[in-house]
Amino acid sequence: MSCPEKRSYRNERKSFENGTSSPSGFLEECLKKIDELEEKIAAFVATDIDGAKVAARESDKRWKEGKPLSLIDGMPLCIKDIMETASMPTEQGSDLFVGWRGKRDCAAVAALREAGAIIIAKAVTTEFAAQPARGTRNPWDLSRTPGGSSSGTAASVAAGMLPGGLGTQGLGSTIRPASFCGVFAFKPSFGGINRGGSFDTISQSSTSTFGATLEETWEIARAITARVGGDPGFMGVSGPVEAPEAEMPKRVALLFTEGWERAVDEAKEALLGARIKMESAGVEVLDKNKDDRVSKLEISIEGAVELSGGLNNWDFRWPLNTYAKDMDMDRLSPEAQERLVAAEAMSMEDYQALVQKRNLLRSSYNELQNEFDAFVTLSAPGPAPLGLDWTGDAVFAVPSSVLGTPSYSLPVLEAEGLPLGLQVMGYADQDARAFSAARALLGLYD
Repeated sequence: MSCPEKRSYRNERKSFENGTSSPSGFLEECLKKIDELEEKIAAFVATDIDGAKVAARESDKRWKEGKPLSLIDGMPLCIKDIMETASMPTEQGSDLFVGWRGKRDCAAVAALREAGAIIIAKAVTTEFAAQPARGTRNPWDLSRTPGGSSSGTAASVAAGMLPGGLGTQGLGSTIRPASFCGVFAFKPSFGGINRGGSFDTISQSSTSTFGATLEETWEIARAITARVGGDPGFMGVSGPVEAPEAEMPKRVALLFTEGWERAVDEAKEALLGARIKMESAGVEVLDKNKDDRVSKLEISIEGAVELSGGLNNWDFRWPLNTYAKDMDMDRLSPEAQERLVAAEAMSMEDYQALVQKRNLLRSSYNELQNEFDAFVTLSAPGPAPLGLDWTGDAVFAVPSSVLGTPSYSLPVLEAEGLPLGLQVMGYADQDARAFSAARALLGLYD
């Protein structure tokens, strides 16, 4: 299956302003594509078509009157199915929660509705946003995984069914599926988008955005944070509501990470090709072989996958332990039961040691703020793997999670004839600065 052209909402706004098109018309185009492809791709676990049509008509009126509520007023979006929605069930990819309704919107969805966005579907996720996969297929090749755990969101945007949607990332659940599916994604700084009403792992997960364009990933995120901010106690994604202008970074650290040995040859060649493009544009690009600071960073983030896995296991101790005791344990997957065993084998001291190590990593990384404008690496070690049981290797995506930094995946590379993302990382609470760098680097591929 060849991948359809992605569907940008941002490109339609002028036609809404001059009356040559409308949000309702755009929604109908999305619904036609959903009717055509959803049976093959299986991106959604629930839809609210009637509610979407009502919301679109309300948006039509606002655009006609010249009073849209936001830049994403009328934009059809899907929501990863660990985030509560009043209009649809929240099943968390779990057999324990089939049909479960919290009867409320999570903070991010409430903010999207206030911004005039149209909440059309709940997107398939892996069980509890971890493992195992739940059957969504990659639009580029239906025999391949779309990645996880934000499987349905990434696949629906890649297929042109929707222009954007929400995901989350605690390990690699945004950057990896964005890479496999060839779409843009924005994983904010830790605490960047309010997670109230989202069933995340606690210690390093972030609500994230997917889009047909890089600009839309930003504008969806800012529409949310302008209304509900970040997590309590955190600054939240800030900056202009409209996508920040491009600003070419002066000095970039090129990271190979411990994933380099697992990357396919074409992926390695693609990253080295990105280096040539950056240097041709006047960017100073330094790697571990040329700069001791980069070398020390590379060494410090070795084992990030294991570190994050331990933190996530502890996060899962509750509620998995009460699911196993108070609900039907047999309806938990073998993977979830194994995770619970690992979590209950941990002591509080084990967890504290992991947190202390992560704190040191974040502190040393932040000390590089005046040394490098951005960090560039792959989003994944290669194209989407064959098969639907495994969601792929998260090794390149995990560092931004453990460091709590903003990260963008740009679908500008390819390997073995399939999409591959170029990842641009910044510094915590400097999401706009990282966006400007990512937008400038994206321009090198125009």
